[in-house]
Amino acid sequence: IAACENLITKFADTEFKSVALLMEASAYDRKKDYEHMVIYAEKVLEITPQDFQATLMLAKYYATNTRENDLDREEKLGKADKYANSAIEIAKTAPKPNPGISDADWADAKKDFTAESYNSLGLANLVRKKYDAAATNFKAAIEANSRPEPAYMVRAASALQSAGKNDEAIVWCDKIAADPNAHPQIKGLAVNIRALAVKAGGKA
Repeated sequence: IAACENLITKFADTEFKSVALLMEASAYDRKKDYEHMVIYAEKVLEITPQDFQATLMLAKYYATNTRENDLDREEKLGKADKYANSAIEIAKTAPKPNPGISDADWADAKKDFTAESYNSLGLANLVRKKYDAAATNFKAAIEANSRPEPAYMVRAASALQSAGKNDEAIVWCDKIAADPNAHPQIKGLAVNIRALAVKAGGKA
């Protein structure tokens, strides 16, 4: 953060200003200093409106830090939706940030950014208790990602179970159970969701 501020202060017109601001926003994000993260991510977008990393950072923040009883809940969730949908569109045509990245790796990176954007939409809909919409978002994240992602699968299963679609929730839970790369904590969540789905009448 200090190095970025030093650069911006000494060289206010530097062509690397947007990069420095993004690095600063990312540093604040890792520190969980979200107030400053939002300020610097928004500064990035003032200079580079098509910066999907800053856009996605803001989408994830509003989707994961908004609570059901927040008085400004809909305002914040609206921002989550806006930034997530913007990130999805930006990723479609975003140029490689580094020519050294292979076309295949860049294609995979854009898929993963797109998946994270759909995941943010799903998390926002969970706060709204719009479980069908959340499940649709999480399934879109699963489809978009460059590789199987059990975290998206377990969220889809949970949303489906909450929406009363217990049979479909069980299918996703079984996929997680069969995935050797799924984290034990995620497998544990899947077991619990499956039990709820079976208890609610889903076919085991």
